[in-house]
Amino acid sequence: MACGRQFRGRAYLTGKEVWEAYSKEKQTIHELSAKFNVSDSTIKRLLKDVRAEWADPVRGGNVIINIDATYFGRTAGVLVALNTKNGAPLYLRHLRHEHVSDYVEAVRVMERNGYRIDGIVIDGMQGLFREFAAYKVQMCQYHMCAIVRRKITKNPKLEAGMELKRLMLSLKDSMREDFTNRFYRWKDKWRTFLNQRTVNNETGRTSYTHRRIRSAMNSIEFYLPWLFTYEDVEGMPNTNNKIEGTFTKQKNSMNNYSGMSKENRRRFVDGFFLALNDELQP
Repeated sequence: MACGRQFRGRAYLTGKEVWEAYSKEKQTIHELSAKFNVSDSTIKRLLKDVRAEWADPVRGGNVIINIDATYFGRTAGVLVALNTKNGAPLYLRHLRHEHVSDYVEAVRVMERNGYRIDGIVIDGMQGLFREFAAYKVQMCQYHMCAIVRRKITKNPKLEAGMELKRLMLSLKDSMREDFTNRFYRWKDKWRTFLNQRTVNNETGRTSYTHRRIRSAMNSIEFYLPWLFTYEDVEGMPNTNNKIEGTFTKQKNSMNNYSGMSKENRRRFVDGFFLALNDELQP
Protein backbone atom coordinates (compact mmCIF):
# COMPACT_ATOMS: atom_id res chain seq x y z
CA MET A 1 0.00 0.00 0.00
CA ALA A 2 1.15 3.59 -0.65
CA CYS A 3 1.03 4.40 3.06
CA GLY A 4 3.78 1.84 3.75
CA ARG A 5 1.52 -0.49 5.73
CA GLN A 6 0.52 -4.01 4.75
CA PHE A 7 -3.13 -4.91 5.38
CA ARG A 8 -3.58 -8.36 6.94
CA GLY A 9 -7.06 -9.33 7.95
CA ARG A 10 -8.26 -6.58 10.25
CA ALA A 11 -4.92 -5.10 11.19
CA TYR A 12 -2.14 -3.20 9.51
CA LEU A 13 1.40 -4.57 9.59
CA THR A 14 3.96 -1.84 10.12
CA GLY A 15 7.67 -1.78 9.51
CA LYS A 16 8.22 -1.04 13.20
CA GLU A 17 6.32 -4.18 14.19
CA VAL A 18 8.36 -6.30 11.80
CA TRP A 19 11.61 -4.71 12.94
CA GLU A 20 10.84 -5.47 16.58
CA ALA A 21 10.34 -9.14 15.77
CA TYR A 22 13.37 -9.19 13.50
CA SER A 23 15.82 -7.51 15.89
CA LYS A 24 14.57 -8.64 19.30
CA GLU A 25 12.85 -11.97 18.72
CA LYS A 26 15.64 -13.11 16.36
CA GLN A 27 13.29 -14.37 13.67
CA THR A 28 14.38 -14.90 10.07
CA ILE A 29 12.72 -13.34 7.01
CA HIS A 30 10.94 -16.62 6.25
CA GLU A 31 9.78 -17.04 9.86
CA LEU A 32 8.45 -13.48 9.86
CA SER A 33 6.54 -14.01 6.62
CA ALA A 34 4.86 -17.06 8.18
CA LYS A 35 4.19 -15.26 11.45
CA PHE A 36 2.53 -12.26 9.79
CA ASN A 37 1.02 -14.22 6.87
CA VAL A 38 2.67 -12.10 4.18
CA SER A 39 5.30 -12.80 1.54
CA ASP A 40 9.06 -12.73 2.08
CA SER A 41 9.30 -9.77 -0.30
CA THR A 42 6.80 -7.82 1.81
CA ILE A 43 8.87 -8.45 4.94
CA LYS A 44 12.03 -7.32 3.14
CA ARG A 45 10.29 -4.16 1.90
CA LEU A 46 8.95 -3.27 5.33
CA LEU A 47 12.35 -3.82 6.93
CA LYS A 48 14.00 -1.65 4.29
CA ASP A 49 11.61 1.20 5.12
CA VAL A 50 12.53 1.16 8.81
CA ARG A 51 15.07 3.77 9.82
CA ALA A 52 17.53 2.74 12.53
CA GLU A 53 20.41 5.17 12.23
CA TRP A 54 22.88 5.88 15.02
CA ALA A 55 23.40 9.46 16.22
CA ASP A 56 26.04 10.28 18.83
CA PRO A 57 24.43 11.48 22.08
CA VAL A 58 25.21 15.06 23.09
CA ARG A 59 24.93 15.20 26.86
CA GLY A 60 28.36 16.15 28.15
CA GLY A 61 29.90 15.59 31.54
CA ASN A 62 33.00 13.87 32.85
CA VAL A 63 33.48 10.32 31.57
CA ILE A 64 35.96 7.49 31.45
CA ILE A 65 35.62 5.59 28.19
CA ASN A 66 36.24 2.09 26.92
CA ILE A 67 36.92 2.24 23.19
CA ASP A 68 37.45 -0.63 20.77
CA ALA A 69 36.45 -2.02 17.37
CA THR A 70 34.87 -5.31 16.40
CA TYR A 71 34.27 -6.94 13.04
CA PHE A 72 31.51 -8.95 11.36
CA GLY A 73 33.58 -9.82 8.28
CA ARG A 74 36.93 -9.01 6.71
CA THR A 75 35.92 -5.46 5.79
CA ALA A 76 32.89 -4.74 7.98
CA GLY A 77 33.36 -3.46 11.50
CA VAL A 78 32.30 -0.87 14.00
CA LEU A 79 34.25 1.37 16.38
CA VAL A 80 32.44 2.04 19.65
CA ALA A 81 33.15 4.07 22.78
CA LEU A 82 31.25 3.26 25.98
CA ASN A 83 30.83 5.19 29.19
CA THR A 84 32.72 2.99 31.66
CA LYS A 85 30.38 3.94 34.49
CA ASN A 86 27.17 2.52 33.02
CA GLY A 87 28.14 0.93 29.69
CA ALA A 88 26.14 3.41 27.62
CA PRO A 89 27.45 4.01 24.08
CA LEU A 90 28.76 7.51 23.44
CA TYR A 91 30.15 7.08 19.94
CA LEU A 92 29.77 4.67 17.01
CA ARG A 93 31.20 4.59 13.51
CA HIS A 94 31.11 1.87 10.89
CA LEU A 95 34.46 1.14 9.29
CA ARG A 96 36.26 -1.25 6.96
CA HIS A 97 39.56 -1.26 8.83
CA GLU A 98 40.56 0.51 12.03
CA HIS A 99 43.37 3.05 12.14
CA VAL A 100 44.84 5.20 14.89
CA SER A 101 43.18 8.21 13.26
CA ASP A 102 39.74 6.62 13.77
CA TYR A 103 40.28 6.52 17.53
CA VAL A 104 41.63 10.06 17.60
CA GLU A 105 38.60 11.30 15.68
CA ALA A 106 36.27 9.47 18.08
CA VAL A 107 37.74 11.28 21.07
CA ARG A 108 37.58 14.64 19.27
CA VAL A 109 33.92 14.12 18.40
CA MET A 110 33.03 13.19 21.97
CA GLU A 111 34.78 16.30 23.24
CA ARG A 112 32.93 18.45 20.71
CA ASN A 113 29.75 16.86 22.05
CA GLY A 114 30.57 18.23 25.48
CA TYR A 115 32.22 15.24 27.16
CA ARG A 116 35.30 15.78 29.35
CA ILE A 117 37.35 12.62 29.15
CA ASP A 118 38.98 11.68 32.44
CA GLY A 119 40.46 8.43 31.15
CA ILE A 120 40.61 6.06 28.18
CA VAL A 121 40.86 2.26 28.31
CA ILE A 122 42.31 0.70 25.14
CA ASP A 123 43.71 -2.68 24.15
CA GLY A 124 47.09 -2.26 22.57
CA MET A 125 47.35 -0.33 19.28
CA GLN A 126 50.75 1.16 20.05
CA GLY A 127 50.32 4.40 18.11
CA LEU A 128 47.38 5.37 20.33
CA PHE A 129 49.61 5.78 23.37
CA ARG A 130 51.52 8.52 21.60
CA GLU A 131 48.37 10.18 20.25
CA PHE A 132 46.66 10.06 23.64
CA ALA A 133 49.66 11.29 25.62
CA ALA A 134 47.58 14.13 27.09
CA TYR A 135 45.05 11.69 28.60
CA LYS A 136 45.06 9.13 31.37
CA VAL A 137 45.29 5.88 29.41
CA GLN A 138 44.90 2.34 30.71
CA MET A 139 46.20 -0.61 28.71
CA CYS A 140 43.74 -3.49 29.03
CA GLN A 141 45.45 -6.05 31.27
CA TYR A 142 43.54 -8.92 29.66
CA HIS A 143 44.90 -7.99 26.24
CA MET A 144 48.38 -7.57 27.72
CA CYS A 145 48.24 -11.17 28.88
CA ALA A 146 46.89 -12.26 25.51
CA ILE A 147 49.78 -10.57 23.68
CA VAL A 148 52.33 -12.38 25.83
CA ARG A 149 50.46 -15.69 25.52
CA ARG A 150 50.56 -15.47 21.73
CA LYS A 151 54.32 -15.02 21.85
CA ILE A 152 55.28 -17.68 24.41
CA THR A 153 52.26 -20.01 23.79
CA LYS A 154 49.86 -21.34 26.41
CA ASN A 155 52.35 -24.02 27.45
CA PRO A 156 55.90 -22.66 27.22
CA LYS A 157 58.60 -25.32 27.39
CA LEU A 158 61.53 -23.21 28.54
CA GLU A 159 61.84 -22.27 32.21
CA ALA A 160 62.13 -18.55 31.43
CA GLY A 161 58.85 -18.74 29.53
CA MET A 162 57.18 -20.67 32.34
CA GLU A 163 58.19 -18.03 34.85
CA LEU A 164 56.97 -15.25 32.55
CA LYS A 165 53.63 -17.02 32.18
CA ARG A 166 53.25 -17.20 35.98
CA LEU A 167 54.11 -13.51 36.23
CA MET A 168 51.42 -12.59 33.70
CA LEU A 169 48.84 -14.76 35.43
CA SER A 170 49.41 -12.65 38.54
CA LEU A 171 48.93 -9.32 36.71
CA LYS A 172 45.23 -8.84 37.49
CA ASP A 173 45.89 -9.24 41.23
CA SER A 174 49.08 -7.16 41.33
CA MET A 175 49.81 -3.55 42.14
CA ARG A 176 52.13 -1.40 40.05
CA GLU A 177 55.23 -1.46 42.25
CA ASP A 178 55.09 -5.19 42.99
CA PHE A 179 54.53 -6.24 39.39
CA THR A 180 57.19 -3.88 38.05
CA ASN A 181 59.78 -5.13 40.53
CA ARG A 182 59.03 -8.77 39.76
CA PHE A 183 59.20 -8.17 36.03
CA TYR A 184 62.63 -6.54 36.22
CA ARG A 185 63.88 -9.25 38.56
CA TRP A 186 62.81 -11.80 35.95
CA LYS A 187 64.57 -9.82 33.25
CA ASP A 188 67.80 -9.60 35.28
CA LYS A 189 67.70 -13.30 36.16
CA TRP A 190 67.41 -14.35 32.53
CA ARG A 191 69.56 -11.61 30.98
CA THR A 192 72.28 -13.97 29.71
CA PHE A 193 69.69 -16.42 28.39
CA LEU A 194 67.75 -13.65 26.64
CA ASN A 195 70.91 -12.27 25.03
CA GLN A 196 71.99 -15.60 23.53
CA ARG A 197 72.52 -15.43 19.78
CA THR A 198 72.50 -18.09 17.07
CA VAL A 199 74.69 -18.04 13.95
CA ASN A 200 73.06 -18.62 10.57
CA ASN A 201 75.44 -21.05 8.85
CA GLU A 202 74.46 -19.82 5.39
CA THR A 203 74.79 -16.06 5.92
CA GLY A 204 77.12 -15.95 8.92
CA ARG A 205 74.76 -13.48 10.56
CA THR A 206 73.55 -13.85 14.13
CA SER A 207 70.12 -13.38 15.63
CA TYR A 208 68.63 -13.75 19.08
CA THR A 209 68.09 -17.39 19.90
CA HIS A 210 64.94 -16.91 22.00
CA ARG A 211 63.20 -14.30 19.88
CA ARG A 212 59.64 -15.04 20.97
CA ILE A 213 60.41 -14.69 24.67
CA ARG A 214 62.37 -11.51 23.95
CA SER A 215 59.40 -10.20 21.96
CA ALA A 216 57.08 -10.89 24.90
CA MET A 217 59.52 -9.11 27.22
CA ASN A 218 59.69 -6.09 24.93
CA SER A 219 55.89 -5.89 24.72
CA ILE A 220 55.58 -5.86 28.50
CA GLU A 221 58.25 -3.19 28.76
CA PHE A 222 56.49 -1.01 26.18
CA TYR A 223 53.05 -1.20 27.83
CA LEU A 224 54.25 -1.16 31.44
CA PRO A 225 53.75 2.62 31.92
CA TRP A 226 50.02 2.19 31.14
CA LEU A 227 49.24 -1.10 32.85
CA PHE A 228 48.33 0.45 36.20
CA THR A 229 46.87 3.86 35.32
CA TYR A 230 43.63 2.69 36.93
CA GLU A 231 45.33 2.96 40.34
CA ASP A 232 45.47 6.74 39.85
CA VAL A 233 42.02 7.35 38.32
CA GLU A 234 38.95 6.69 40.41
CA GLY A 235 36.41 4.54 38.61
CA MET A 236 38.76 3.42 35.84
CA PRO A 237 38.72 -0.33 35.11
CA ASN A 238 41.92 -2.24 34.30
CA THR A 239 40.40 -4.11 31.34
CA ASN A 240 38.15 -3.53 28.32
CA ASN A 241 35.84 -6.33 29.51
CA LYS A 242 32.78 -4.06 29.54
CA ILE A 243 32.98 -3.28 25.84
CA GLU A 244 34.00 -6.84 24.96
CA GLY A 245 30.89 -8.09 26.77
CA THR A 246 28.73 -5.61 24.87
CA PHE A 247 30.19 -6.76 21.55
CA THR A 248 29.45 -10.37 22.51
CA LYS A 249 25.80 -9.55 23.23
CA GLN A 250 25.50 -7.63 20.00
CA LYS A 251 26.99 -10.47 17.93
CA ASN A 252 24.84 -13.06 19.70
CA SER A 253 21.78 -11.06 18.70
CA MET A 254 22.89 -11.38 15.06
CA ASN A 255 23.69 -15.08 15.12
CA ASN A 256 20.33 -16.03 13.65
CA TYR A 257 20.94 -13.92 10.55
CA SER A 258 23.87 -15.43 8.68
CA GLY A 259 22.42 -14.22 5.37
CA MET A 260 21.76 -10.66 6.49
CA SER A 261 22.40 -8.04 3.81
CA LYS A 262 25.02 -5.35 4.44
CA GLU A 263 22.31 -2.73 4.70
CA ASN A 264 20.28 -4.68 7.23
CA ARG A 265 23.40 -5.59 9.18
CA ARG A 266 24.34 -1.93 9.47
CA ARG A 267 20.84 -0.96 10.61
CA PHE A 268 20.75 -3.93 12.97
CA VAL A 269 24.00 -2.79 14.61
CA ASP A 270 22.76 0.80 14.84
CA GLY A 271 19.46 -0.40 16.27
CA PHE A 272 21.20 -2.52 18.91
CA PHE A 273 23.28 0.42 20.17
CA LEU A 274 20.38 2.88 19.93
CA ALA A 275 18.34 0.57 22.16
CA LEU A 276 21.28 0.18 24.53
CA ASN A 277 21.70 3.95 24.67
CA ASP A 278 18.02 4.46 25.51
CA GLU A 279 18.22 1.76 28.17
CA LEU A 280 21.39 2.94 29.94
CA GLN A 281 21.62 6.69 29.54
CA PRO A 282 20.21 8.69 32.46
